[in-house]
Amino acid sequence: MTVQLQMLGTGDAHATNYYNNNGLLLSPGYNLMIDCGTTAPLALEAAGRSFREVDAVLITHTHSDHAGGLPELARLTHAGSGRKMTLLAAGPLLESLRESYRKSLTGKSASPRSLDEAFEVTPLEPATPHTLSAEVTLELISTPHIRGKDSYSLLLNGDIFYSADMIFQPEFLLKLVRRQGVRKIFHECQLTGPATIHTALSDLLTLPQDVRSLISLMHYSDQKPEFEGKTAEMIFMEQHVVYPL
Repeated sequence: MTVQLQMLGTGDAHATNYYNNNGLLLSPGYNLMIDCGTTAPLALEAAGRSFREVDAVLITHTHSDHAGGLPELARLTHAGSGRKMTLLAAGPLLESLRESYRKSLTGKSASPRSLDEAFEVTPLEPATPHTLSAEVTLELISTPHIRGKDSYSLLLNGDIFYSADMIFQPEFLLKLVRRQGVRKIFHECQLTGPATIHTALSDLLTLPQDVRSLISLMHYSDQKPEFEGKTAEMIFMEQHVVYPL
């Protein structure tokens, strides 16, 4: 089995036809959930997966479509096996992540009452490669999203870029491809309107062809069907589909 990526969902925060943009990195003996939005537990089940298959969850930033499902995931793991799942996040995110977890709890929730009670919280140093398993290395890259709020995109195995929510960074993307040898880019995409805290499709279309040809689009709105065939060399990722890396 090679390393694979299954998208549990591909939708943006407001999508109703798609689950939150969360992924499942699959490898022999180690599976990593990338973000855990409010819909992630349902999306995991809809994709034919179980929380028992997940070794760790990594959070890129604290918005609800990326971290709002943590209380429910914790409830499932504690009720189902009594274990604490490992939670990975950049060290600078942890305090805000603890606060967002607390705020996500409902009054009648059976979930553990704090992030540290719920998970084995493991901070990762940004800009440093971390070996998660024999097949998976991960580096967190700080990328701009909302002023004053930390957000981290991912470099997987040194040559695959997986974006968090981020403002368009053309020179950065060119550097990844032409100087660092990145061969696949999974990039968030705002389909309409001016993008102030995300990357617009119109922005990505300005990239050179050799860069566009490496890009798969995710984190899109319910308007996605209207844009089929209008993305040049870039392709839309589909939820629940397993992609070889």
